[in-house]
Amino acid sequence: MNEQTLSQRLERVAAHIPPGARLADIGSDHGFLPVVLVLRGAIEAAVAGEAAAGPCESARRNVRRNGLDARISVRLANGLAAIESDDRIDTISLSGMGGETIVEILEAGKARLQDGQRLVLQPNGGEQPLRQWLMDNGYRIVSEEVLRENRFDYEIIVAEQADSVSYSPQELLFGPLLMREKSAAFINKWQRMRRQRQQALANFERAREVPQDKARAFAMHIDWIDQLLA
Repeated sequence: MNEQTLSQRLERVAAHIPPGARLADIGSDHGFLPVVLVLRGAIEAAVAGEAAAGPCESARRNVRRNGLDARISVRLANGLAAIESDDRIDTISLSGMGGETIVEILEAGKARLQDGQRLVLQPNGGEQPLRQWLMDNGYRIVSEEVLRENRFDYEIIVAEQADSVSYSPQELLFGPLLMREKSAAFINKWQRMRRQRQQALANFERAREVPQDKARAFAMHIDWIDQLLA
């Protein structure tokens, strides 16, 4: 992956960013996503926000090397603090971090979220609490997908503000759109997750101190998975 090509995972994230968007890519790492999208003419402008100095400087070099300083602003900042009002951001992407971390970033930066913005989120696990935050804060999930890359399952969750949002516990776990579409990648993921949870329950039974809450949750999830895949 470099400033000319993206990983399969980031290509799918890019597919959910509207043409002509003004993008804030938070946790941008080396800035590959905004650089590629601007070079392709897919977006108008971007902010690449990064909390770590090393990757931030790498992103600056990538932007400078491609002559994109006028189109992409690279900022060393925590989370949504990278966004300024003059940026007129209409799309925010957060990729490659845990769902709980994405929730922390969104919660801490709620004051910087604006009406009409699209959130394109690619959590590395923790999808359930992320969907819970979206529901609790008035965001409807408008698109979801599962992909497998390098032996890992990734989900992409796209959300936009809505007047009223309500999801069931099963929808929060599986994804309201994913569990209806039941793609091959989705089915394969949850078959693997069922085996993992079954193994975890077996380990709990052999353990001296069993985390009862987690054991009950895993048993319930196995039952939901069986119903979903029946």
